Parts: sequence; C-alpha cells; structure tokens
Amino acid sequence: MPLIIVPTPVGNLEDITLRALRVLRQADLIACEDTRRTRKLLDRYGMSTPMVSCYAHNESKRAAMILEKLREGLTVALVSDAGTPCIADPGMIILQQALLEGVEVDVLPGPVAFVPALLLSGMTPAPFVFEGFLPPKKGARAKRLEELSKFRGRFVVYVPPHDLKGVLVEVSTACPGRQAAVVREISKIHQEAIRGTLEDLAADPRMGTLRGEMVLVVGEPGEEDPGDEWMDEAARLDESGSSMREVVKRITEGYGIPKNSVKRFLLEARREEPDA
Repeated sequence: MPLIIVPTPVGNLEDITLRALRVLRQADLIACEDTRRTRKLLDRYGMSTPMVSCYAHNESKRAAMILEKLREGLTVALVSDAGTPCIADPGMIILQQALLEGVEVDVLPGPVAFVPALLLSGMTPAPFVFEGFLPPKKGARAKRLEELSKFRGRFVVYVPPHDLKGVLVEVSTACPGRQAAVVREISKIHQEAIRGTLEDLAADPRMGTLRGEMVLVVGEPGEEDPGDEWMDEAARLDESGSSMREVVKRITEGYGIPKNSVKRFLLEARREEPDA
C-alpha cells in the first residue's frame, strides 16, 4: 500500500481538501511532526487514526519502522505541523527511502506558505527561488545570501519567529535597495503583509516585536515598489464607474493586494474628492 504525502493547513483548519480528509481518515497510520498539533486537526474533523511522531531529530530512526509498515501492506499518511511535508519540513528521508524501495508514493496538492506570501508581496512572482530557512551558521548564511544576491529574480525565505529583525539586517546588507515584504500568520486571524525596502523594514521597530510564522519575499534588483501602480489602477477603475466590489476583485487578483487595503484606499480617496 502507498505512502501518501498529505499537506495540512498553514493556518485556518478549513484550508484542507476533501481528498486529504479522506486519506487521513482511511490511513492505517499517520506519521506526523508533532502528534499534539496533528491531534487538533483530527479532532476538528472527528478522526481517530493512529499516529506516530516523525520530526527532524528522529526521522532517520522512524523511517525504518514506517518502511516496515509499508512493506506489510499498510497505508501511511505523512504530514507535517503545517503545509506540505518535505518543503522546509521533515519527511524527505522517508520519501526518498520509499522511492528507493519501490514503494508506491502519492503526493496530494495543498497548502504551502510561500505561494500566498509571493502574491501578498505584490511583486510579480516569476522568476523566483524558494530558499526555505537560511543556514543556521553565520558564515554559511552569509555565503548563501551572497549567492542569492546574484540571482536576477525574487527569492523567498522562511524566517524563525524569534529572529525577524536579525534576518532583515543580514539580507539588507547582502541585497541593498531591494523591495521586500514580510508576510506573517498566513491564513490566520492576524495575517498581514508589511511592504517596503529591506532597509526600511530592518529599521522598522515593529520587526523586533512581531511573532508568529513569517515569510520574507525579496524583490529582484531594481524592482520598483508596486504600491503606486496598483493605486493608480484602482483610482482609474473607480473613476470609470466600476463598483467597489469590482475594483477590489481586479486589484486583488492582479496585484496580490489584500482586499481590506484596497477598500481602505478607495474609501479614503472618495472622502478626499471635492464636493460637486
């Protein structure tokens, strides 16, 4: 029977597919990064599938046991705490060993944090490099940032929740003058995107106090701030007689700007219009 890679919500527990729920319900075993986190998801949807922990420090050891279960004909679902396993999360050792042994493997499509972050940055997505977490050691991190600085496109970095300001300082030193966006708490109640140059973001006092899951999107060299462009387009559509709903829809889809930001801009613009 197969090993099935199952993406799980990065925030809102409703962000899961019907197929993923069926697989989790029917699996003989769920290998998960943290059984406590996965239990919340299972409880939300009334499931009691057996679980076993499989995180970064025990994955090699667990792989042997999981492969044995697969050889016995059991179906194993592999999940991480949030998002897609193996994408800056554990799971790659198990996946590679299963493929080497000829075990049937399936990967379900689903949530991953860097895609919403790319769109919410307001920058054209392609081309881009997904970096995941930067190397933990300072020397290796500086070397990798130097390599990324030569890439003529955007790159996406996952940020440890306790070191946002430090990451911004290092990235702005390696890639001065670039546009960037810090996107935090994706699909959660406090989701927000903070945009500006790397230097402006690094100097922002909020960057030393923000907490939660964070993604940093760094623009390509010479990329302009998308702010004025979407505002000009929103104003033009508004003046042409388009409804607010239509303007919000087109700007959100075209530029990746949050709906509330577009609505706020339109309302403020309308208040500033002189009386006829």
